[in-house]
Amino acid sequence: MEFIVALAQIRPKLGCVSDNLAIIEASVAQAVESGADLVVFPELSVTGYFLKDLVPEVALRIDSPEIAKLRVLSRRISIAVGLVEESADCRFFNTAIYLEEGEIKHRHRKVYLPTYGLFDEQRYLACGDRFRAFDTRFGRFGMLVCEDMWHLSAGYTLAMDGATTILCLSSSPGRGVASNDGLGSARAWQRLTSTTAMFLSCRVLFCNRVGFEDGVNFWGGSEILTPSGDSAVRAKLLEEELVTARVDDGELRRERIFAPLLRDENLDLTIRELRRIEKERRSAHVW
Repeated sequence: MEFIVALAQIRPKLGCVSDNLAIIEASVAQAVESGADLVVFPELSVTGYFLKDLVPEVALRIDSPEIAKLRVLSRRISIAVGLVEESADCRFFNTAIYLEEGEIKHRHRKVYLPTYGLFDEQRYLACGDRFRAFDTRFGRFGMLVCEDMWHLSAGYTLAMDGATTILCLSSSPGRGVASNDGLGSARAWQRLTSTTAMFLSCRVLFCNRVGFEDGVNFWGGSEILTPSGDSAVRAKLLEEELVTARVDDGELRRERIFAPLLRDENLDLTIRELRRIEKERRSAHVW
């Protein structure tokens, strides 16, 4: 199977859901015009990132009119987008949803909420509790939200669940300047996404945002990684941009023949050893 992916590296407005939906709609039209079959947006692209006490004001129920509008847009093109979701029991989640053919095909609630450095997500949001792959018209996908990607078990679980493509929606701030390597956070993410793609023999579609919030700059650099860990396309730093790349299963097949890492992965052994570690930690009360 062959399809075209668009990464919509946009500049959301903090707390302005209507404005951001208009930006998303315009980007969807641009992606459709470019011939894309799938468009991926950044983390919290519907709301902006540093929401703090605004979280309850911008949160959307899954049956909200705003999400219904996204469902309509997905009749033209498959869409992955980030928002604050309000659950039936009034909890709030940093959620990524995947929409296709007018329906929500999958919903991933961010599991790992950072509470270090610039981040304080767990003060305002609830943690997700699962990583699940899901079927799309382009094959089996998995979704992660930003910090999830930094936990090796997250991508590994999706790959073991059959995902051949991992979507990572991100709002990564620019941090650290290295004399030779440029922006530190950009270099770190580039190494992470390349390594993840290579070791899991899967595609990685990484979409990061740009713009400023509360004096913090988001660096962009959205990227499509091939199953060999190579970059198929990379967006500019610090600027809004929509980039596209064509992907095909032939490339995936060649890489998995060349490096049959998943074929040789011993899942039973991994589960057994993790259970042993868990048992030993519990008996020693080490957590």
